[in-house]
Amino acid sequence: MLRDDALVQAAWQAWANAYAPYSGLAVGAAVETADGQIFAGCNVENASYGLTLCAERNALAQAVARGQRGICRVVVVADTTQPLAPCGACRQWLWELAPAAEVILLNRQGEWRRSTTAELLPLAFDRGHLLGKTGSEAGNTQRAT
Repeated sequence: MLRDDALVQAAWQAWANAYAPYSGLAVGAAVETADGQIFAGCNVENASYGLTLCAERNALAQAVARGQRGICRVVVVADTTQPLAPCGACRQWLWELAPAAEVILLNRQGEWRRSTTAELLPLAFDRGHLLGKTGSEAGNTQRAT
């Protein structure tokens, strides 16, 4: 089912181009906009680890650079024993740029996990906090009853 999906194929194609000489962990990602456009990215490592660019952020940046918003699906692929979840920084980027997206995590063996951005990053920090809103005004907490 997922193997024939164009978004999954784009993520695997990006994965093949990953530059991961330090960790040895190649990752590919692809995002799809509401109008069906697909943007892909791979991780690009650096000897100064803090400068490494994750596949998810790379794919999101590709979409933004082309003026796209409204990302509805995200696929992250890796050749790992379990589907690989995004790191914390990528989860924050997903919250900012794809807050309502379906997120599919997939490994080479075809094992997958489906999630949402909100499930990946509960109690997220967002623009509501910067505008002085708190609690339900910020959109990510509930009031006690």
